[in-house]
Amino acid sequence: MDELTLLAVAAVIVVVAVTSFSDRIGVAAPILLVIVGVGLSLIPGVPTVTMNPDVILDIVLPLLLYAAAVNMPATDFRRNLGAISALSVVLVVVSAFAVGLLIWWLLPDLGFAAAVALGAVVSPPDAVAATSIGKRLGLPGRLVTILEGEGLVNDATALVMLRSAVVATAGAISVGGVLADFGYAVVVAVVIGIVVGWVSIQIRARLEQPVTSTAISLVVPFIAFMPAEHLEASGVLAVVVAGIVTGIKSPRLLSSQARVSERTNWRTVLLLLEHGVFLVLGLQIALLVDEVEEAHLSVGGALALGLLVTVVLFVIRFAFVAPMIKVMARQQVRAQGKSQWYDSARERLENHPDVSQQRITKLRHMITRRQADASFFSHEGIGKRGGFVIAWSGMRGVVTVAAAQTLPEDLPYRPQLILIAFTVAVVTLVVQGGTLPLLIRVLGIRGSDEEEMQRELTRLINTLTEASEDLLESPALHRNDGEPYSEKILEMARKRTRKLPESVSTETLQVWTTARQEQQELQRKLLEAQQDALLDAQASGVYRSQTIEAAQQFLDRRNMVID
Repeated sequence: MDELTLLAVAAVIVVVAVTSFSDRIGVAAPILLVIVGVGLSLIPGVPTVTMNPDVILDIVLPLLLYAAAVNMPATDFRRNLGAISALSVVLVVVSAFAVGLLIWWLLPDLGFAAAVALGAVVSPPDAVAATSIGKRLGLPGRLVTILEGEGLVNDATALVMLRSAVVATAGAISVGGVLADFGYAVVVAVVIGIVVGWVSIQIRARLEQPVTSTAISLVVPFIAFMPAEHLEASGVLAVVVAGIVTGIKSPRLLSSQARVSERTNWRTVLLLLEHGVFLVLGLQIALLVDEVEEAHLSVGGALALGLLVTVVLFVIRFAFVAPMIKVMARQQVRAQGKSQWYDSARERLENHPDVSQQRITKLRHMITRRQADASFFSHEGIGKRGGFVIAWSGMRGVVTVAAAQTLPEDLPYRPQLILIAFTVAVVTLVVQGGTLPLLIRVLGIRGSDEEEMQRELTRLINTLTEASEDLLESPALHRNDGEPYSEKILEMARKRTRKLPESVSTETLQVWTTARQEQQELQRKLLEAQQDALLDAQASGVYRSQTIEAAQQFLDRRNMVID
């Protein structure tokens, strides 16, 4: 127990240190952690670290996927659903069978179903490294959304395929059975995810304390995962759907305090889980090599096969992404010609005498959304350079290694198969992940135009301002006790509302930002002086501990407001 505690503490320290160092040198933390883990595993005397695949797949993975799904913009996910589905479903299936055929040809004693099982293990990319690099280097939002969406869904596809392939090794399932099993797993998972997401957000909306709401959010992934797995559906897909539903509903139903508290706690959880599993991944190398040697199999052969599988996956992904980008380019051309059609459709709708006002409002909303979609597709094209980034971002991760360790114990070449999966994960992470920043810079890919985003932000702030002014002038505006607000308070609110658009105008944004930073810097120094005085007061013993604690909470809240 003492050794386990010491390892856990050391792992947290390593994760924090490497993460901080990675920010300074511009290398994604997962890549450095894998390299550090491999290096530590080769040092004599370092304790052997084993990865329990059940812990990774049943505990860590649901938490990671839920947190990512909650923060996934639903509109962006819907608009890119075609590309996400192609990468996370079709490409995973194609990759699994291609790798399966290769391994079956090289290791005929393994059997085709078992070879496809290995293909399913190595087929899903891990988007953590890719999206962390993309966000830091300012990739266009659509590229990041596609990579994140792929990472959300592809694990579900791969794990369902893995389960079906393992069953098929016993000759107990047909092709039709595999398709039926896949369809059942998807449908049941989606239903469970929707129900769990909706019910959980309704319950959390009725909780007054933010900490209780956050506590519920920590168990929602498992409330979605466990029943789906019990019904032999896709637990990870149920978690993703529950997270997306929560992300859609939370801004309307949860208080701002609950959302801030949840975001802070989840950031800490994700830092340790996301990065900790990559450290453990690197620490596995010595153990996996020993298992291959104990089974009297070839370590060099496994590493060579791993490199070959990596090349095959790389080629398949490039070959798949190229036509996908062409389809997206045609979608962009079609979208560019639809804007005028939607304008005329809106005009015809307004002048139609036989349509009720309620029906007009509903149709107007639908036309506005479709026109916005068309504008998005026409202005947010991916292009060949973006396609190259998507193709290069096929890094595998800890799920690949964890899933490999769930292969049946009696499977031929099992230690080699696990080492093959490990080789694929490490090589893709280090080689593709390590060179992705350079590739992005060489291709000259930039994020959204800042001036255009500022104009869009200004339009949105104007819309919010109009809504505020309408409320302030509404005769139905009253306090909670039914009494009207005083004219003095209303006038102060009107002045603040009128000043709101000025603070985000293109001309004043930089000045406002500089002044705000200066104000925050001065305020922090004032709070530091107050904190020092509070510590002196505590040391003097003049004040009661309850008074000191109340003053400390007051300073902490002010610090949160400033940050």
